[in-house]
Amino acid sequence: MTRRFGGRRLRAFVRNRTALVGLVLTLVVACLAVLAPYLSPHNPLEQNVYNMLAPPGGTHLLGTDDLGRDVLARILTGARVSLTVGVCSVLIGAVLGSVAGLVAGYFGGRVELLLMRVVDLLMSFPALVMGLMFMAILGPGMDKLILAIGLVLAPQVARIVHGSVVAIRQTEYVTAARAAGAAPGRIIVRHVLPNVLGEILVMSTLWTATAIRVEANLSFIGLGVSPPTPTWGNMIREGVRWLVVTPWLSVFPGLAILVTVLGFNMMGDGLRDALDPKLH
Repeated sequence: MTRRFGGRRLRAFVRNRTALVGLVLTLVVACLAVLAPYLSPHNPLEQNVYNMLAPPGGTHLLGTDDLGRDVLARILTGARVSLTVGVCSVLIGAVLGSVAGLVAGYFGGRVELLLMRVVDLLMSFPALVMGLMFMAILGPGMDKLILAIGLVLAPQVARIVHGSVVAIRQTEYVTAARAAGAAPGRIIVRHVLPNVLGEILVMSTLWTATAIRVEANLSFIGLGVSPPTPTWGNMIREGVRWLVVTPWLSVFPGLAILVTVLGFNMMGDGLRDALDPKLH
């Protein structure tokens, strides 16, 4: 029965053209990031003052920037940074938010009141403002950027998990496990958590897109990964002053962000449609 239900979900996902397009876009970006050193013959950090602001074409397919660095090589390297930050920050946010949501939803009472009011307070700030606040406290650096974005996403995870756990804790199998003397930790791990993992998985694809956008915004204002490491956000920032003369310096990394975020969002929508039994 479980296999048949899983097969039905897979078929629903495959039949969803939007989901397939999102999956293909995401896989293409991931492959480009992994194969970045082999796809471009140029070093993303190598400067050539005799070839500054070269237009797209020839040996530099996407042109060069104001320091003569190859734009394509920098975009491919920036894909590694964006995907690393996106995936790792979502993992951190999912773990922290899931723990808070599970504890608040299962135990209720004052614990629930305290945790969820903290979540409400944090969610009252826009994601970018929260990212700015955490980066101002933690300082620059890729590891700190990942932690900051993870903390931004954690309240959203906690809110969704809490709502699911509140409904699950009233079910018969949880009541039976509690009556049998099972410890709260065992009930949460064995009976509650497996029923919210699917929803966390679906939302994680959408949160990854959010994390990539936040990383690009923070890098654009100078609070992301420090130069000379190329990221899509700081590439757009560096190209703004040359926007009228050489628009490709900002347009190409902007398109990379657009394609990546669109891919994760489309794939997330497809997963939600395939896993939500109410839509079948």
